[in-house]
Amino acid sequence: MASDSFEVQGSHQLKGEIIPQGAKNEALQVLCTTLLTDEVVTISNIPDIVDVRRAIDLLRGLGVKVDRKSTDTYSFQSDDLDLDYLYSSEFVANAQKIRGSVMLVGPLLARFGKALLPKPGGDKIGRRRLDTHFRGFIKLGAEFKYDEEQKIYSVESPKLKGTYILMDEISVTGTANVVMGAVLAAGTTRIFNAACEPYVQQLCKLLNRMGAEISGVGSNLLTIEGVDKMNGAEHRILPDMIEIGSFIGLAALTQSDIVIKDCQVAELGNILPVFERFGLQIDVQGDDIHIPEHEHYAIQSFMDGSIMSIYDAPWPGFTPDLMSIILVMAIQAKGSVLIHQKMFESRLFFVDKLIEMGAQIILCDPHRATVIGLNRKHQLKGISMTSPDIRAGVALLIAAMSAKGTSIIHNVNQIDRGYQNIDGRLNALGAKIKRIKD
Repeated sequence: MASDSFEVQGSHQLKGEIIPQGAKNEALQVLCTTLLTDEVVTISNIPDIVDVRRAIDLLRGLGVKVDRKSTDTYSFQSDDLDLDYLYSSEFVANAQKIRGSVMLVGPLLARFGKALLPKPGGDKIGRRRLDTHFRGFIKLGAEFKYDEEQKIYSVESPKLKGTYILMDEISVTGTANVVMGAVLAAGTTRIFNAACEPYVQQLCKLLNRMGAEISGVGSNLLTIEGVDKMNGAEHRILPDMIEIGSFIGLAALTQSDIVIKDCQVAELGNILPVFERFGLQIDVQGDDIHIPEHEHYAIQSFMDGSIMSIYDAPWPGFTPDLMSIILVMAIQAKGSVLIHQKMFESRLFFVDKLIEMGAQIILCDPHRATVIGLNRKHQLKGISMTSPDIRAGVALLIAAMSAKGTSIIHNVNQIDRGYQNIDGRLNALGAKIKRIKD
């Protein structure tokens, strides 16, 4: 399928206010909760992005009644589903397009006793196994099968039973999936080593409003008392912390003056402190974040004077989705930093394009890159490049906006998967981004 490209004229400073979209990762989880009840679930602040539209289309295919109330608000009712759709070629083709389709499995298994899923797609950022999801369902009493020829997973159980589950990895989607399976299981389920990202917390809060009994929300030990039935509810999605971080990095690199509105700062964890380690001035005004123009910013050292290193980790550690942004922001900083991308082994492979633009980066191995800051002594130059995944695509866009001359970024449908009308919103602040239809 053909993809659009961006033609980016660099060297333009941005100024003004921007509102972050609803959180993509949260949306893909809470949309699936609508399958747990035959009553109406209304969700607001849903981002209008490719992956979310695909998830809603999957729900429609299953027979969910979808009513768009406003630009960002939908109601869903799953009172007359067509489970035969799971066996159709259309479902297989559509479910393969987004990794978020895996989260259909938990609610379908819990409510209807069966679910199947083709091996899902998504970003090419390294191995992203699904063992954690299905081992959780097996512990809850489901029978698991994998058709190696068709590459289709299936699980089945007449009634899931609560149990103790030690998650073999701190997986956000794995935790979300198993929690959705456990809310209708008989008895008590305790999930240890659970992910506790804001996305999971938001999911649990919605499930509790729907009638679930989940305690320990926000910790790595969740206790779930199974209930017989789930009800309807209303839910508002948090602002996307990845977009917020992206705008902070963009403002720093392009010497822009930006106010990011309605950020729900209390939910951002250690994101702002990590950006502050790069010498950024970040003015928090209620739930708004003001990033003033930065002529220079200097990377701090550790207390013993050694080089700063930034690494990703499960929440409350620094989110892996912002590592690409931190890396590109470091290009024009004063000082050096080691970027250690622990969780995915292919997310740093876009740095060759940054090097071609003039960045001083040493790719140590698939997980580590050292950035030697230019301190604005040399401006990046525009080139032609291709977006490999959502987060690297936005990092390349930020680099292009800071560069001298014109850059072309191909395959921007990857960016569209996670960022709503990013070119239009940035152009409103003074960017010069032209969408080219390929």
